[in-house]
Amino acid sequence: MADNMFQDITVEELNPSIWYCSRVHDSRNEQVHHHSNNIELAYILSGNGKYMVNQQEYSVTQGDLIICNPGDDHQSIVTDRNNPTIEFICGFSDVYFTGMGRNRIELADGSSRLRFTPEHRREISRCCYDIIEENDRAEPGRYYIIKGLVIRMLVVIFRAIQGDVKNMAQGTSFSSYARTYVTNKIIDYLNKNYEHKISLDQIATNMYLSPVYISKIFKEKTGDSPINYLIRIRLEKAKELLSSDRNTSIREIALKVGYEDVYHFSKLFKKHFGISPLTYRKQ
Repeated sequence: MADNMFQDITVEELNPSIWYCSRVHDSRNEQVHHHSNNIELAYILSGNGKYMVNQQEYSVTQGDLIICNPGDDHQSIVTDRNNPTIEFICGFSDVYFTGMGRNRIELADGSSRLRFTPEHRREISRCCYDIIEENDRAEPGRYYIIKGLVIRMLVVIFRAIQGDVKNMAQGTSFSSYARTYVTNKIIDYLNKNYEHKISLDQIATNMYLSPVYISKIFKEKTGDSPINYLIRIRLEKAKELLSSDRNTSIREIALKVGYEDVYHFSKLFKKHFGISPLTYRKQ
């Protein structure tokens, strides 16, 4: 039976196209900013240095992973020429983790650096060295072996990101990082799906957590319940539409932000902003 943590991973969603994989000994004098059209992972095999991703600087050392999503501006910076970083670089596309953008790996704190537990670090290192060895052999079928190893590496990364969520689902204590992760995932889900019917049970199912946990954690972090937060998102979107699209009726705008009952929508709008949708549009 499949682990509940991975019910959202299917072959179609985790079927990466590998564009490049290599070991890089970074001792270059000239540092060049660049970006890719795919996900690029840089795992630090040894040494120390810095990475700049979208103007954010990260110190890196052995066992750190830098995640660069499509379009991210990034560069590796040599800080110690006697001990420069040796990196495993891998570029790929065609992956999709639920709760993250397609062809993106997103961390809860919005950063680009991921640090692993010793167990996960050993797994990632093993995958990297196996890929390097397979690449060096250059034997027939190496692409498929490398692809399998990249999939394994991605699952370990996914486990590392989701580790605290899994602990909570099993009833253990929930760290601050995990609370932030769950809250950010809920906010992201609400922003992307506000025009649809959404219930607390549905949110909880998507996060593999109970509705009670969801409400408690979300309120701790935002001061509001998920449903009230959803209402605020919908009404702010409605206000934007009322200002920008004067040819659309109030009823149509209500439908666009998730309300089938225009009277209920108008009542909520007036309660939130102090005036009716029609009055707001006229002003």
